[in-house]
Formats: sequence, structure tokens, C-alpha cells
Amino acid sequence: MFTIDFSDHTDLVKDDWFTQIDKLLTFAKEQEEINEEAELSVTFVDKNEIQEINKMYRDKDKVTDVISFALEEDEPEISGLDMPRVLGDIIICTDVAQEQAETYGHSFERELGFLALHGFLHLLGYDHMNEHDEKQMFSRQDQILDAYGLSRD
Repeated sequence: MFTIDFSDHTDLVKDDWFTQIDKLLTFAKEQEEINEEAELSVTFVDKNEIQEINKMYRDKDKVTDVISFALEEDEPEISGLDMPRVLGDIIICTDVAQEQAETYGHSFERELGFLALHGFLHLLGYDHMNEHDEKQMFSRQDQILDAYGLSRD
């Protein structure tokens, strides 16, 4: 089982956004061969809230598109317990998602999917701190989005 807890701090999120992200991240979980039960949260926020979160937790006083907090990186793996794997939290700024969709010339749904998947891959340990890791992460993002049918076209 795969559980995604959604939270909307903007009061603007449409039900089909939840459905789209749920389906995409479930697909990505399968593509990443995560077979055990897992859960994560996805929260939609505005520019002010994501800037505050970015400032508080990352010491960057600026607006960003998505922030992820992986719970597994600091927690020891516990085996033998009948508990789902708790991956962490993804926070998406819907304002920035809309702006980026317009800037990049693709649909809002594609941008929303890209940001959710980007955050999900961070929860799994992917990163883009150096050129090699960036190439690996972005390549994996594109593979999953294309296989899912949410390409840039």
C-alpha cells in the first residue's frame, strides 16, 4: 500500500491535482522498485509560506518551487516491525508552479507532476549537488515522466 497525505494551505487546489500526483507518485514508486508499504505527505503552499519554510529550514530567504524533507536520511532503518516506510514531506508552491509552466511553455499539470516527482526522488536520496548527481537525477526524472506519459511536449 502507498499512502499520500495531501494538505492544501492555499484553498485553491483542485481534486484532480491530488489524483494526478497520487497516480504519478504511485507509478514512480513502482519504477523505483519500492515494494514495501510506504507513505509521504504533499503540501501545497503559496509564495509567502514556501519562502518562510526555505528561510527557516534551509537558511535561504527566497521563494522556491519545491522543498523536500526526507525522513529516512536521519532515521536508522528499523526492520521486523509491521510499519510502512515513511519517506518524508514534499512542499510545492502552486504560484511558482504556474509561473514556471508559463515560462517553460508546457501545461500546469506537467509542471506540477515534475515538481512532485522531483521532490519524491529527493526523498529517495537522489540529489543534484554536483554535475554527476544532477545528470543522474534529471535523467531519472525524464525517464519516469516519459514512461508515465507526462513529457514536455
